[in-house]
Amino acid sequence: MMAVFKVLCSLLGLLTVVDAHAQVQLGKATLVGRDVSDTVQFFGAIPFADPPLGQLRLKPPVLKTRLPPAVFNATAYGKACIQPPDEEGVSPPQSEDCLFINVYRPSSVPLTRKLPILFWTYGGSFTTGSSTIFDGKDLVARSIKRGTPMIYVNFNYRLGPLGFPQGQEADDKRALNLGILDQIAALEWVQANIHAFGGDEDKVTISGESAGAIMTGVLFLNPHLGRLARAGILESGSPNGIAANPASRNEAAWKSFVEKVPSCAGVAGTAETFSCLKNATTDDIAAAVHQSISQSLSPVWAPTLDPGRGGLIPDYPSRLYEKGYFSRLPFIAGTNTDEGTLFSIQQPLTDELLKGILISEYSPAATSIAELTSVADTLLKLYPADPTVGSPYGTGDELFGLPASYKRVASVVGDVNFDAPRRQWARAAAKAGVKSYGYHFTQPQPVPALGVYHSAEIVYVYAQPPPTDPTGQTISSIIADYWISFTVSLNPNDGKGVKRPNWPQYTTTNQVLLQLEAGNTTTVKDDFRKDQIDFLIKNSLVLRR
Repeated sequence: MMAVFKVLCSLLGLLTVVDAHAQVQLGKATLVGRDVSDTVQFFGAIPFADPPLGQLRLKPPVLKTRLPPAVFNATAYGKACIQPPDEEGVSPPQSEDCLFINVYRPSSVPLTRKLPILFWTYGGSFTTGSSTIFDGKDLVARSIKRGTPMIYVNFNYRLGPLGFPQGQEADDKRALNLGILDQIAALEWVQANIHAFGGDEDKVTISGESAGAIMTGVLFLNPHLGRLARAGILESGSPNGIAANPASRNEAAWKSFVEKVPSCAGVAGTAETFSCLKNATTDDIAAAVHQSISQSLSPVWAPTLDPGRGGLIPDYPSRLYEKGYFSRLPFIAGTNTDEGTLFSIQQPLTDELLKGILISEYSPAATSIAELTSVADTLLKLYPADPTVGSPYGTGDELFGLPASYKRVASVVGDVNFDAPRRQWARAAAKAGVKSYGYHFTQPQPVPALGVYHSAEIVYVYAQPPPTDPTGQTISSIIADYWISFTVSLNPNDGKGVKRPNWPQYTTTNQVLLQLEAGNTTTVKDDFRKDQIDFLIKNSLVLRR
C-alpha cells in the first residue's frame, strides 16, 4: 500500500510542476508535456520503438504500439543515440535506448483539429546528431501567427555502426540501413498517433538536412512513400547525395569496429560478429563506436545498396531515375553556395594526390577502373588549381591562410555531393511531371574561409537567427514562411506572412532556383558551373550515384 502511495505522490508532484493544460491521451496513457511558450506545447521522449538493445541490437526497429496505462512524463527530450564526441570532446547525453519522438503543437488549437505536420530528420554524416538540437517552438509559433498553424515533429535514429552496419555479414543478414528503418518507424508512429495531438496523418511533409535530407531522399526512391507522407523538403541532400556502395565494400571498417569490442575481438572477420555484438555491454559498444568514426570525403557508416526484395536502395539512384522508379510527391530541394568548405582538406594536395583520393573514394569502380580514372582526370581539368574559381566562390585569389588546393577541393566536394545530385534529382522529377521547387541559399555568413557553408541555412529555417542580425531576421522570416506555406498547402506561395517573391516551379522548360538572400531574394537560372555539373551528372553511375 505504501508503494502505491509513493507512486501516486510522485505523479501528483509531476502534475504540479507542469501545466496541466499540456496533456494528451495516447491510448490508455496520459502524456504530460509542458508549455514552452505562450502558444506552443512540447511533448518529448516518447518511445516510438522498443529499445534496440541486446537481441534487438542490429535489427530493424520494433514499432511501439502502446504505452503503459499511466501518466507519462513527456516534459523533456530523451537521450541521443550512441555517437562519438564532437571536435571539442563534448558528447550529448546518450544511450542505446534512444528511439524517441518529440512533438511541438499549438496550445490554443483543439486536439480535435487536424493540422498538417512538418517531420524533421537531423543530419550529422550518419554518425552524429540528435533531435535535442532542433527546437521547433519558434517555427510552430510563426505558423500560428500567420494563421496557418501546424505541428512539428522530430525524432532520433541509430547512428554509425549501430545504424548503418557494414561488411559481408550485414549484407547476408539484410541488416542494412537500420537508421532509415528507424525513420520509417517514426513515420509509422506518426500515422498511428499524431491524431491525438491534433495532427492530420494525411498531411505529413518529411524534411531534413544533409544526412537527414539524403535519408529523406532515399524514401523518395520508394514509389509507395505516399502512405507515409505527402511532400518533402530536402536541404543540402538528395537521393543520390552519397555514393551507394554494397555493405561488403566496407568489410575492413566493420572488422576494425568489432575488434574494438573486447568480448568480440576474437570473432572479427568471421560470420559470427552479429551474434557476439548482441551480447556485448552497451559500454563496450559505445567505446568501440567512439573509436571507429573516421573522416573521409564519403562517410563509411552510411546508407548502402540494398538490392533484395523490399530494399530501400535497390539500385543506383541514377538508374532508378531513368526507370522512373520514385515517388511522385511534390518537394522543395536546394543547396547553399559553398557546400564543400566544411569538408575540404586543409593540407596541400597535388594533382596526383587529389586524383588518388578520388579514385580511392569510388573504388572498386561501378563501371570500370579505366572509366573511373578517366573521370578523375577530367575532374582535375574542370576544377583547376586556380583559387579564383574555387570555393568559397566569389572570393578571388584570397587563400585565407590555407593551401590553394583548399578552395579546389571544396569546389569538387560541394558539386559531387550536393549541387550535381540536387540538379540531377530536380531534372528527373521535372521530366516525370513532379511538382518541385529549387532554392540556392546565398545569405552571407561571418567566417570568410567557409563562405555560405553547409548547414548555414538551418538557423534561418527554424526562425532563430541572432536578434542582433537584422538582415538575418529578414531572410529568416521569408524562409520560414515559404517552408510553412509548403507544409500547409503544398505551395510555398500562399500569400500569407511576410511579403516575398513568387517562387516558380522547377520544370524542364524553366529550370530556375529561388535565391534566398536578404534584400536579394530573386529567381536565378539553375546553370552555375554548367560544364562541371553536366559532366558529373553524365558520369553519376561511375561515381556510384
